[in-house]
Amino acid sequence: MNNNFVPLDVPIEHLLRTLTPQVLGTVVRRFGDFAAAEDAVQEALLAAALQWRRDGSPNNPRAWLTQVAFRRMADHIRSESARRRRESEVAQAATYTIEATDFETAPQEDDTLVLLFMCCHPALTPASAIALTLRAVGGLTTAEIAHAFLVPEPTMAQRISRAKQSIKKSGIRFELPNTKERTQRLRTVLHVLYLIFNEGYTSSVGPTLRRADLSHEAIRLTRIVHHLQLANQPEATEVAGLLALMLLTDARRLARTSAEGELIPLAQQDRELWDKDQIAEGVALISATLPKGSVGPYQLQAAIAAVHDEAARTEDTDWPQILALYDLLRRMSDNPMVTLNHAIAAAMVHGAAKGLELLNVLRADARIADHHRLDAVRAHLLELAGDREGAVRHFRAAAGKTGSLPERNYLLTQAARLDRTATNPRE
Repeated sequence: MNNNFVPLDVPIEHLLRTLTPQVLGTVVRRFGDFAAAEDAVQEALLAAALQWRRDGSPNNPRAWLTQVAFRRMADHIRSESARRRRESEVAQAATYTIEATDFETAPQEDDTLVLLFMCCHPALTPASAIALTLRAVGGLTTAEIAHAFLVPEPTMAQRISRAKQSIKKSGIRFELPNTKERTQRLRTVLHVLYLIFNEGYTSSVGPTLRRADLSHEAIRLTRIVHHLQLANQPEATEVAGLLALMLLTDARRLARTSAEGELIPLAQQDRELWDKDQIAEGVALISATLPKGSVGPYQLQAAIAAVHDEAARTEDTDWPQILALYDLLRRMSDNPMVTLNHAIAAAMVHGAAKGLELLNVLRADARIADHHRLDAVRAHLLELAGDREGAVRHFRAAAGKTGSLPERNYLLTQAARLDRTATNPRE
């Protein structure tokens, strides 16, 4: 084995996903061409996946990826040298051998943060900016982003492609925007971080329930944005609300799955496994933020998460308070997932029939009508209402719609449990 390489102690996919936005930020900062830089980084990632699996990981994986991406960019610029003589000089400067130590002190956080704000430039539509950032910073696939937006995958692919072209045509510079510009982009940045966290906390596809690299990166970046806002705009409370929401939600991570990786719903989790320090930090954040004035959707969601986390037992959950918070959230948001969660809270307070009644309005909402969560919630409420056959039918329908293996297994297990009970009522 090459002495510059060491055995991998983490999965290749996890390592590459973590490094991708850092390397992409460095390459974009150096060359200024977002689309070409993304292609170069993708080629470097492919080379790494092949070579590292065979030889092990280099001592400095980020430096290795950056060096390979720089060389790919140099090749790209050389191919354009006939009509771009100036870029030929840049290519020549990029061909020297890059030592690992050149990158050990590189501003990884700054590059990733700059990349985040760059992708959220006002030259892009909010939808395109969010999609592109999820791809570049979050490392999500087009299919995963389409799932988060509740749109077809081809539609999302076109949206991302248009966003790249817009960045190229507008000549957006790779630099951290000033305070005024950050304020203009903040709403989009927060939405992106929210979606990255959600995909990490509950993966839409794959064999595992969560992808810790995504959720941890979302929390890390949100902390950085929060510190920036505290220094320049302490009244921007939604950043604190989002950070509190992430902390309060992520605090339950160890209790969400069994040793075999099986999903454990909130009501059945061992609350002793919840991260008490994270809960305390999240509660302190939201408690300090709510009284400051304007309340936004992230603060309300954080408040809901805090009510759940502060209940010592499932039966101690203050559902009337949660329902009141969802009532407020529904007035601010047209998100069908909010309506779905509001129906659950209403069922906990007023009974399953009320929850099922509220779910009916979502049948005509194309954004969620075919989503597995709608069937899963309907199945749960039907079980509470005593309709086992209906619950079995919708649990199975939900299982057929999710791309997450742990979710699918859980839903099928619930269907089998109810079907067995219906057949053998004495059990």
